[in-house]
Order: sequence, then structure tokens, then C-alpha cells
Amino acid sequence: MNGGEALVETLLAWGVDAAFSVPGESYLPILRAAQRNSNRIRLITPRHESGVTFATEAYGKLTGRPAVGLVSRGPGATNASIGVHTARQDSTPMLLIVGHVPTATKGREAFQEIDYHQMFGAVAKAVFEPEHSAQVAEITARALAIATSGRPGPVVIVMPKDITEGDAGEPKIPTPIPRAVSAPVSQAIKAAASLIDKAERPMVIAGEMVTNEGAQSALIQFANSTGCAVSSAYRRQDAIDNDHPAYAGHLEINRVNWQEKAFADADLIIAVGARMDGITSLEFSLVREDQAFIHIFPDPDVLARLPHTLGLPTDVGPTLTALSEAVSPPSKDRLSWRDQVHSSYLEFAIPGEIQVKGPVDMAVCVQEAQQQLNDDAAILTDSGTFARWVHRYYKFRSPRTQAGPMCGAMGYAVPGAIGAAVARPNAQIVAFVGDGGFQMTGQELMTAVAHDLPIKVVVADNGSWGSIMVSQQRRYGDEGIYGTRLAAPDFAAIAKAYGMKSWRVEATEQFKGAFSEALAHDGPALVHLVLDERDISPFVAEQSV
Repeated sequence: MNGGEALVETLLAWGVDAAFSVPGESYLPILRAAQRNSNRIRLITPRHESGVTFATEAYGKLTGRPAVGLVSRGPGATNASIGVHTARQDSTPMLLIVGHVPTATKGREAFQEIDYHQMFGAVAKAVFEPEHSAQVAEITARALAIATSGRPGPVVIVMPKDITEGDAGEPKIPTPIPRAVSAPVSQAIKAAASLIDKAERPMVIAGEMVTNEGAQSALIQFANSTGCAVSSAYRRQDAIDNDHPAYAGHLEINRVNWQEKAFADADLIIAVGARMDGITSLEFSLVREDQAFIHIFPDPDVLARLPHTLGLPTDVGPTLTALSEAVSPPSKDRLSWRDQVHSSYLEFAIPGEIQVKGPVDMAVCVQEAQQQLNDDAAILTDSGTFARWVHRYYKFRSPRTQAGPMCGAMGYAVPGAIGAAVARPNAQIVAFVGDGGFQMTGQELMTAVAHDLPIKVVVADNGSWGSIMVSQQRRYGDEGIYGTRLAAPDFAAIAKAYGMKSWRVEATEQFKGAFSEALAHDGPALVHLVLDERDISPFVAEQSV
């Protein structure tokens, strides 16, 4: 058995069933071993290494299990780094294999050589490089265990060419190690329950670990037991059914008056599995000094980043279950406040407040998509202001139905949809992407066609780098718009050239039929929304950023 075969055998033993690869000469034995096991591990071949890691990240986000990405050295690895960073900031399990130069040539700036320990050290949970082929199986198992333990994240294995091709002997393939559960101690539960019982208006921020652990049911039980209002961290709206009476909306880049009031009135904030990223936490200023703050997260390093009244370095599920049993029933005043906040959210999510200036009202389009899709449809949004229309008007009702980059990486949605389609082959997969993001990775439509993945792509074409344009307008006025308008191609024609069905929507009333036909089509399809640049954001002017 060579090193490449040992790696693949370990992947199979640990239940890895999906791989995404831009092939490289440096890891041919791995591809050969995957070919021999093509009935057990599905190989998808994106057109760019960013597509590899974006697809791998979306797969991990929607399943809680790591897929494997395979890229070659140097340019392949640097292209792939954007998805590794996304997986790190989104706490998503991922395994990336990088083919490398032969061991004997290392340190001489060999062809395409990079020090991957330095390159990925800041964005991956770990970087491994076996020193001989017999180590490959053990290192692969360690990498998979680390990717899924504690706070999940990306792990990189660097495979020098001679290690991949070398004799690994007959290694014992390590058996899977179940993820260790970090349960809370009774003293911490008692202290947290006391803080909750004393609070009049407690607000929860539900984050990525709720989804990663599959703890949505535990969160709902906690919400019911405590009467807390429950907001969702940035791009984590599927942490709780948005129709639940506790739901207090999504912590978007934009905050609106009712959200600001709810957080101003709250006397206790409980971050549940949320690392309190910059957007969710308003650049780490959301929690005031006079507010009690409970932070539940399995990584102590995350807890150390923000001052807290009580930090619990524990898993979300068992902690919420224990707290649900320890707290006192909520008061009528607390429930009344929670209901008022939820009512404000429901009103906010009804199209009509924003009067669009162009012929296509994206709020209506998003609402129409909601009506046509199943509750378990997977919705992917790219980075960009257009995504706020989806965040505001789409209601997530089922777990693991949202995927979008918390780190704001553009180009995520189309390759992410490919990973989502592999992860959930029987679900509807819809990617919302802006014209800028599409032009970064839209070539992955060909991957969807080649692999017969029936993704549906909605291109929100406003002819601009919308987020930056809005910021320019706020700071300098219309005369300050510079370098942020985009010349756009005919996206529907591009899709047809790739062999896809496509529709062009130039008026709101055209969307219903176009989207219905796209959903009914048994292959990949694209709907091109032609938007007005004046309708970039679903927020009134003074609230836009």
C-alpha cells in the first residue's frame, strides 16, 4: 500500500464519502486510490481550487461531517486558501489535502514550493506533513478527529510527492473516534440558571455551534423553558425555526430600530454557540458593561475574547438541556416582552416597507421563492448587499438549510451549491449570488452540468459592487461613486452556453413563472434578475452601510 492508498483507506474508514478536486500531478496515487473506490467516495471536479474549498465547506456546514478537498501545490493551495479561511471563521469541519514537492527538494524554493505550515497556520486548526509514508494513515485519522472536535474547523495535510508514492507497508487503519462531548458541571449550570432567573428581559444569540451540534431542538426547549427571545448570529438563521414565538430576528450588518431597542432593553445576553464575530457583535461592542453576559462555547479561546459574567467552555446541546431543567418558569412580563420582539420581527419580514425604484422588487421575489420551496430546501447566499434581501424576507424553518460565508468571502454561492447538492442530494438547492460574486466563480456552473447536479442559481444583477457603492454614497454622495460599477454579461446566455436552462427576469411579475419552471427542470438552471442599482439594500437610506 502506498501513501496515497493509506490516506484514502483512512478516509473511507472514517466515513468520508465526498471529495472535491482540481487534479494535480503531485498527488496522482490519491486520485488512483479514489478511482478504485468510486462507489464509496464521490469525486467532484470543480474548475478552480476556490471552488474546491467552497464546495467542501458547504458540504461540511450542511452535514456536520468533513468532506475532503484535494489541490496541488503552490498556486493550487493559494487559490484554495479562501475556502479554508471561510471554514475557520464559520467553524466548519473540512479536510484539505495539498500535494507537495518531493521531500529531497524542500527548502530550495523548488517548483511551486510554499511553506504550508506558515501559510495555513493562522487559518487552519492544524497543519500536518508526514515524514514517511507509514505515518499517513495515523496522521489522516488525527486530522479528521481535530477537524470535528471541539469547535470544528479546517485541517490541512501536506503530502510530499515521494510520501504519497512511497511504500506505507500494511498500516493499521485507525478506527473513527467519536467526538468528545463537553458537558457542563452542575455548579456552572446553577450559576447560569440563577442569572437567567434574575433577568427580566433575557436575549439569546444563537450561533454556529447550534447548527454544528444539531442542537436546534435543545435550543427550542430552552427558549420554551425560559421565555427568552432568540436572535440568530450572522448568517445563522437556521439555528431556530423563524416562526417560533421566541425568534427575534437576524443580526445582520444593518440593525434596525426594533432590534436596537430589544438589545437596549435586554438585561441579560446569552451567546449560545456563537463566537460573537465582528458583524454579530457590532465589532465587539454589542454587550454593554451594565448587561449580564453568559457565553456558551466549547473553545476557551473564544470565551477569552470578550469579557463575560459567566463563561461555559461546553457543548451547546447538553448545556441547554441542563439549563432548561434548572431554570424557573418565565414570568408573564418576560413572555410579553418576548412576544413584542417577535411581533416586530414578523412585521419587519413583510415586503412593502421598501419602495423599490426599479421594475424588479427583490423582496417579492424572495417571498415568492419561499412559497415555492420546501421547508428543507438549502439556501446559499453569496457575500454582497443583495443577500440582505434574502436575509430579511426568507424564513428558515428547518435545521441545516442555510449556507453563507460569515467571513464575507465573495464567490461562495455557486460552488457552495455544488457541495450542498452532494451533501443533500434529495433537497432543493438554491444559490442566490450577485453579479460580482458570480463573475468570480460562475464557471462552476459547468461543474454542475458535468456532474448532473440540479442546483438552481438566482443571479441578483445590480451592476455594481453594491456594498462598497453604498458606503461611497454615504461618505461622499453620488459624486463619490468610483470603481464600483460593473459591466455585466448576459448571465442567462452564459448559463445556456454551459448547457443549462435559464430565464431572464426584467419585471417582478415574471419571477413567479421563471422560478417555477427552473424548479421543475430536472437539471441545473439559472434565473437572471435584472435589478436597479438604486435598489441595492432592503433598508432605508439612513440604516444602510
